[in-house]
Amino acid sequence: MTAPRTDRRRQLRPTDVKRLNRDWRRRTHGRLALIVESVTQPFNIGSILRSAAAFGVEHLWLAGNATLPTHRNVGKTALGTERLVPWDQTPAAADAVAAARADGFRVVALELATDAVPLHAAPLDGDICLAVGGEDHGCSPALLAAADAVAYIPQIGRVGSLNVAVATAVALAEIRRREWAVDPAP
Repeated sequence: MTAPRTDRRRQLRPTDVKRLNRDWRRRTHGRLALIVESVTQPFNIGSILRSAAAFGVEHLWLAGNATLPTHRNVGKTALGTERLVPWDQTPAAADAVAAARADGFRVVALELATDAVPLHAAPLDGDICLAVGGEDHGCSPALLAAADAVAYIPQIGRVGSLNVAVATAVALAEIRRREWAVDPAP
């Protein structure tokens, strides 16, 4: 077996990254939004914002007692992306779901629930608003009841669940991956 040639492999320059991202944006037609309910850790909010900006989330609704992007510690993980994703604070998750639906989104909650389907089998086509819940208790019963569908991320390890920021990134990536699979890279 021959070792792969790495003499031509290098990290992309910033202009190359911009060109690559522009090419993927041209293949992207579905709209993405996000409901974040009662996520209180600034690190998690910052990480979620960074993933939201990376995957083209056009709006974020913060429900319940979710920490706001203006919190002084959010920027440590958001790294400036908190200014790229428009957001609103809503008192209750049902209000956020209503706002998302009024904007034309189908709401898919990410939760380990009795009627949840594996993420790879969830209805993620079209305009999707992903909904995630707090670090300790996940999505509230009200959010689960209001969602159009519920999905979970299959896991095979000995851990019960993923961190909310990691789970959000995985789900956003799957939504885009499925869309891009229809129009793959050249």
